[in-house]
Amino acid sequence: MRRNPLGRTGLEVSRLSFGASSLGAVFHAVDEDEAIGAVHAALDCGINYFDVAPAYGGTRAETVLGRALSTVPRNRYFLSTKVGKYTNPGAYGDDTLDYSRSRIRASIEDSARRLGVEYFDIVHIHDIEYQGRRHTEWALSEGLAAVQELKREGRIGFVSFGIYPVDLWRRILTDYDPDAGLVHNHYCLNDTRLLELLPIARTKGVGIISGSPFASGLLTDRGPADWHPAGPADRTVFRRAAEFCRQQGTSISKVALQFASQHPAIPTTLFSSANPASVRRSVEWHEEAVDRTLVAQVQAILRPVKDKEWNY
Repeated sequence: MRRNPLGRTGLEVSRLSFGASSLGAVFHAVDEDEAIGAVHAALDCGINYFDVAPAYGGTRAETVLGRALSTVPRNRYFLSTKVGKYTNPGAYGDDTLDYSRSRIRASIEDSARRLGVEYFDIVHIHDIEYQGRRHTEWALSEGLAAVQELKREGRIGFVSFGIYPVDLWRRILTDYDPDAGLVHNHYCLNDTRLLELLPIARTKGVGIISGSPFASGLLTDRGPADWHPAGPADRTVFRRAAEFCRQQGTSISKVALQFASQHPAIPTTLFSSANPASVRRSVEWHEEAVDRTLVAQVQAILRPVKDKEWNY
């Protein structure tokens, strides 16, 4: 698989990268052996960047990913995790936000133990907009300083954020100096606002990682998990687009993955799956050029939800 430079980091990351949220059963129940097989399938397909978080499945995703990578040489992959957001096991959405220096340092040690590594290539400060942005300034002061300290100590490679709101991204890219940024749900069939951020990121050398090509499950035949904030009317629009794709002899997931992962200015696109066959299929889709006529037709159906701001 082709690789791209990730901003000024010096990392050469695969065009498709592996988001491990599915390993934590965030979207639906998973079989652990199959999930481990999905990680190995990704490596076999040339994927070299894996992202996870302690919040995914209440640490389950980190634990499963650690088991999957335990037999893989560390120089075969880049690895990132997140700090600041912690979810109780079995209670996705029941989050504790803590951007204190002590909690972040403890979090890195805990994640390293679960994943069986001593070093993280990237650490993302996670979901600082949650809970009505009550903790945003805390994250941008003590939280950011703590992660920068870990970088100076050589414990991690690069500092990043993993957040959603476009206005907050503009502030961070303008007023702060992250090495990278994980922007989710903003370059997919229904939302392309990431394109507004790319010129700022390029000027400052920030490596952009695009996440959620399937719009957190909205752009799939299965549909999103119950926790997704989209209401019944909006879900109906996405189901209509999925049905149209089936009528054309394809799937909304295929069109979504191809569209999201093939933009030449986006270094890498994270997708998530706990199924080996699905991983291999996604890589095959990525390598096949997207049908631009079909994209335009699907986006016309999705116009009622274009660039809609979800309250994650």
